Amino acid sequence: AYYPLIRGQFNKEYDMTMMKSLIFVEPGKIEIVDKKIPDVGPNDALLKITTTTICGTDIHIFKGEYAVAKGLTIGHEPVGIIEKLGSAVMGYKEGQRVIAGAICPTFTSYASQDGFPSQDGGYLDADGKCSCHGYKATGGWRFGNHIDGTQAEYVLVPDAQANLCPVPDGLTDEQVLMCPDIMSTGFKGAENANIQIGDVVAIFAQGPIGLCATAGARLKGASLIIAVDGNNQRLAMAKKLGADITLNFTEVDVVDEIMKITAGRGVDSSIEALGLQATFNQCIKILKPGGTFSSLGVYSEDLVIPIANFAAGLGDHTIRTALCPGGKERMRRLLNVIESGRVDLSEMVTHTYALDDIVEAYDLFMHQRDGVLKVAIKS
Repeated sequence: AYYPLIRGQFNKEYDMTMMKSLIFVEPGKIEIVDKKIPDVGPNDALLKITTTTICGTDIHIFKGEYAVAKGLTIGHEPVGIIEKLGSAVMGYKEGQRVIAGAICPTFTSYASQDGFPSQDGGYLDADGKCSCHGYKATGGWRFGNHIDGTQAEYVLVPDAQANLCPVPDGLTDEQVLMCPDIMSTGFKGAENANIQIGDVVAIFAQGPIGLCATAGARLKGASLIIAVDGNNQRLAMAKKLGADITLNFTEVDVVDEIMKITAGRGVDSSIEALGLQATFNQCIKILKPGGTFSSLGVYSEDLVIPIANFAAGLGDHTIRTALCPGGKERMRRLLNVIESGRVDLSEMVTHTYALDDIVEAYDLFMHQRDGVLKVAIKS
């Protein structure tokens, strides 16, 4: 158990053992409190956070749409310095600059060994019963979900040898900040979309994940990328990241327009990055027979499939969902893309806040004011 403590309540002699953390209090309420700096086990690493950010999933948590324990430190996107290494962690050194994926699998579970480390699940005890969070979807997502997360001065990384990845010299925190989640998730959307060289791809919603899906579709070989959003600033960013055509849904009927662009054939692949029934429907409506729909949205309500467009289940369509891939090899590959200059996501960081001001940053991000895309939170 841990005991959140209001900052300023203690003598200075305790300061070296305490850290600032943003915790979930109840739906609609978060606050900065003092928590004890975690003890480091043999397989752990303690990171001093230099930069983290706020994700759309954090907003779902804030609103109570995704349940987490009261008092949990929120956040899952760390860039930082190794403060202390567990005795069993090899290949790293204290003082090294690293990232860790938002999804930090153990790589020991059935799900991991079946090729789905993001769905890592818990462990079986001696009686064969599942402990921890169980074998269920989102099992590998631990930061800010099942264990304390990254919107704090320090974070404890479990299974550190499997999850820490060194940051190449010369790259800024802002350049690599998208790797732990947004970039990995968006790229997975493109990977799941079964994009072939020469394909036509439509991507609905150009928030941070949708923008990364747009960049990923270009890297995968799509020859025509159609980006859809209602915000012209985001559509302009989509152009920078690889979109060929941008459609503002407040100005045109995007389904009709896409069918015109494809001469009635439909797109080879569609990617949904918002999590609404309306965009889910549109992604199916524009899909060619045999096409692939890659779903990245976090849905808070039950979905209904439009049967007519789904050809009553006879259209050879594929629908795929995804949870952000994690682990050091995934992070290494994403850092390679950044270091090579093939993709630059640093322009997505539109605002910077100190950790002390993170509640204000949440309000900005949640209400999408001032052209915000991503916020860098500095410890």
